[in-house]
Amino acid sequence: MIDHDAIFKQLLTAFFVEFLDLFAPEVLALLDRASLTFLDKESFGDLVDPERREADLVVQAQLAGQTAYLIVHLEHQAQEDAAIHRRMFRYFARLYDRYDVPIYPIVLCSYLTPRTPVADRHQVAVGSFAVVDFRYQTVQLNRLDWRSYARNPNPLASALMARMRVASKERVQVKLACLRLLAGQPLDHRRRRLLGQFIDIYLPLNARQARDLEQELQAVQPEERRPIMEMLSSWEIKGRAEGRAEGQRDIVIRQLQRKLGLLPEALLARVEALPSEQFADLGEALLDFAATDDLVAWLDTHLLEKPHDPTA
Repeated sequence: MIDHDAIFKQLLTAFFVEFLDLFAPEVLALLDRASLTFLDKESFGDLVDPERREADLVVQAQLAGQTAYLIVHLEHQAQEDAAIHRRMFRYFARLYDRYDVPIYPIVLCSYLTPRTPVADRHQVAVGSFAVVDFRYQTVQLNRLDWRSYARNPNPLASALMARMRVASKERVQVKLACLRLLAGQPLDHRRRRLLGQFIDIYLPLNARQARDLEQELQAVQPEERRPIMEMLSSWEIKGRAEGRAEGQRDIVIRQLQRKLGLLPEALLARVEALPSEQFADLGEALLDFAATDDLVAWLDTHLLEKPHDPTA
């Protein structure tokens, strides 16, 4: 089972500024970007609802040109939650009480259905008197038209389009749009691959669609097609192992990500550090993996060389 919350948390942590730029630019304009600090769960673990172990992202930032601070609370919803408005208010109240600074709350909904608008406020009234009228921003991907983001220069748009409102007949068209947008981004290899793997997980193509995508790529102008193909070869290898160690490595990592979801950075680093001759064994073993714990156990027991024990 794919851990959607973990995948989105990793993506949003890596592209938090880009997320604000895409959906809350007025808030981003208020912040000193160099001051962004992700608060770990130990900092607010006692503040969260008993229904959930932790809030998704709580980020503290200094206001530009000021000594004052602001906190952005970004909550991800992988499935509909009828009680989200109450939970967001509880988070707000507890964070505000703890830190005594303005809190800007955002809910990001990534589920495919339903498409009915998610609640964006929590109200408490006594008679005609409004005791509480709490508002928060909502970003509901399944209500957004991917076409509105297909030419957006923000690199995060290239990934999130895969989770927007996409008809079945549009899957090839949307994946090509995602790839074209991503290929044109000035990103390092790790950030580009993170976005690419997200697209691969949330916008998979069947065999016929994959062939259609190949044909669509051939119709793209050579100067634009070349960086797309180079990008695909670096983290997808177009689904073929050509006997090269780097190709086999990328294919196995891609298969792992498809089966287990995006891997934590530390775990991904362990996989990437494996000797090339062990990737064939890992490629066979991953067929039986059900969770990241299985991968960890395999790595712990299938190293070519055990660490040297100086006491031996």
